[in-house]
Amino acid sequence: MNNDPATISDLSILLEDDHILVVDKPAELLSVPGRGPDNQDSIASRAAARYPEIHVVHRLDCSTSGVMVLAKTRAAQSELNRQFRDRETAKEYIAIGFGECASDCGEIDFPLITDWPNRPRQMICYEHGKPSLTRYQIMERSNGQVRLRLEPVTGRSHQLRVHCLAIGLPLLGDNLYAPPDVLAMSPRLLLHAHRLVFRHPDTGHGIEVVSAVPF
Repeated sequence: MNNDPATISDLSILLEDDHILVVDKPAELLSVPGRGPDNQDSIASRAAARYPEIHVVHRLDCSTSGVMVLAKTRAAQSELNRQFRDRETAKEYIAIGFGECASDCGEIDFPLITDWPNRPRQMICYEHGKPSLTRYQIMERSNGQVRLRLEPVTGRSHQLRVHCLAIGLPLLGDNLYAPPDVLAMSPRLLLHAHRLVFRHPDTGHGIEVVSAVPF
């Protein structure tokens, strides 16, 4: 197994073997191709240029950077999908928000649903929303900015961004949820998938992959 960082076909490789490919996704790159000719560049398409049989296992928001795992075989994809579905993986994100939060750590448990008139925005909805749980810990406070460690238990779309907003800590550079002054504090969304733990789909051995936080 190769776990030396390398760049192949415009991909930053964190770990690779015959079954999996783990990459360090940059901010503002799609996980999978979108609609239209201008939205075809993505982690999936770059990986497929070298590995035509590559399979997507999970996605990160376009604006989010960090660890993303892909499968090189259907069997690996199936097993990794099962691990994500059954919440057997561990995910850790680092983010910077702005504001005041009463508790230094805790759980954010607000159900989420798509805000259809304002897609792709999500919103809290107690009547129809899907259960969504995030554990958080404040690591540092400085001049109103708050560095957070986030552990999503569920994996809803925009979960971390909406949950941080809900506890009074909109994320810097968030062009969907942050107020204008907080949006202007960073040229990118300050949300990074820092750590991913899962079991190797073939051997069953535990694997931990870490991506250095770029902010």
